[in-house]
Amino acid sequence: MEIIVEIFRLVAGIFLSYVVPFLLAITLLVFVHEMGHFLFAKLFGMRVERFSIGFPPKILKKQVGETEYVLGATPIGGYVKIVGMVDESMDTDGLKEAPKPWEFRAKPVWQRMVVISAGVVFNVLLAFAIFTGLRLSYGETTIPAENIDAVFVADSSLAYDMGLRTGDRLLAVNGKPLERYEDFESMESLAADPFTVTALRGGDTLVAQGPQDIFTQINRRGGLGVHIAPAWLGGVLRGSPADSAGLRPADRIVALDGEEIRFWAEMIERIQATEGRPVTIRWLRSDSAAAGGFVVSEAQVAPTLQETGYFIGVYRPTGAMLMQEFGAAQRRYGLFEAVAAGIGDTWVNTRVIVLSLKRIFTGREDLRENLGGPIMIAQVINQAAEVGGGLFWDILAMLSITLAIINILPIPALDGGHLVFLIYEGIVRREPSLRFRMVTQQVGMVLLLAFMVFLVFNDILRL
Repeated sequence: MEIIVEIFRLVAGIFLSYVVPFLLAITLLVFVHEMGHFLFAKLFGMRVERFSIGFPPKILKKQVGETEYVLGATPIGGYVKIVGMVDESMDTDGLKEAPKPWEFRAKPVWQRMVVISAGVVFNVLLAFAIFTGLRLSYGETTIPAENIDAVFVADSSLAYDMGLRTGDRLLAVNGKPLERYEDFESMESLAADPFTVTALRGGDTLVAQGPQDIFTQINRRGGLGVHIAPAWLGGVLRGSPADSAGLRPADRIVALDGEEIRFWAEMIERIQATEGRPVTIRWLRSDSAAAGGFVVSEAQVAPTLQETGYFIGVYRPTGAMLMQEFGAAQRRYGLFEAVAAGIGDTWVNTRVIVLSLKRIFTGREDLRENLGGPIMIAQVINQAAEVGGGLFWDILAMLSITLAIINILPIPALDGGHLVFLIYEGIVRREPSLRFRMVTQQVGMVLLLAFMVFLVFNDILRL
């Protein structure tokens, strides 16, 4: 019985951690997209037979006026069925008859183009609303690059392969002087072709260049491998080796086995290298009564082996510590400032996502490593939700933009495919034949399903 209870708890934990946030996120994105189609169809007097979030089988349904509102059991997707339109349902009943005034095909081409484009526009507007809300709620924390006199570069990292080294001072990114440290690893900076970093080493200036497949390399290695956090303890786990040795929160590690330590990542790397061998730790503790304002202490600590490696029981410096260390500035936004920033964030993220997709489909980045399906999206959403609401909504905004961009691609069965047919009709003054539209719609659906299966299996292989 206890085993059954534990299995139930495990399944419930997975469901709450992964499935629920994923479903909430996807449902919101799909709802907003389909609402765009729905509202403009209604605005132009088109009859909408069904508004569905999710695909069959139906879980809930309710008829209100001429429209049936449906919640489907298959959560990835949704659709609005407009009378007189060839869509995912492949329903051609009545299309051979003369169009009725309330049908999609009876309306002017420009109105139909607006209806088709509205889903994409609403997804972009959702991203804008999220970015604006994040600016209003959280403001912006920035670290002046001039306050960082050196960085730590892991030996096996991408940044090391580019030519950067521990102790370098970052001066510029892509030829532009680095004013905010956050701009160093921003998606906009990394999407540059090529990505370059100008650094000062001793009295010499050097330029390091990223690889052609930089996003693939970042995915494989978990980032560039550049760190600035000092070896300053944000916390100490009670009963851990560090706690037993007398380490306390806010202590600053200055040496391991007599060798200087400046960075948190450097300290962790050195502790892993001990493989459990006792290490002598020297640290500073703030004390206003002591000479120089600090007390120097030293003790031997034996790391213990945990699932993620060797561990002494200390936590990385807090955000407040980093703000104190680097003079980080917190900026608050008023409504109009947040709106302007939201527009800027939407534009920058749209541009970066387009450039990233272009690099993938032109073969410059690895398709398998840079595109994810529902499993990977669920993992990302779960990780974002665990970190905090701000990151969750930021990821959701980027997913909304990605959904908009993919939907506007000129592929049959997507909004972009319908738009191509409408542009053709607007130019030649006649619709493509019904048979041609049906065949291309079916081909498009098969291609999309095959691509989705590929993404799912790719996600499984990457677990």
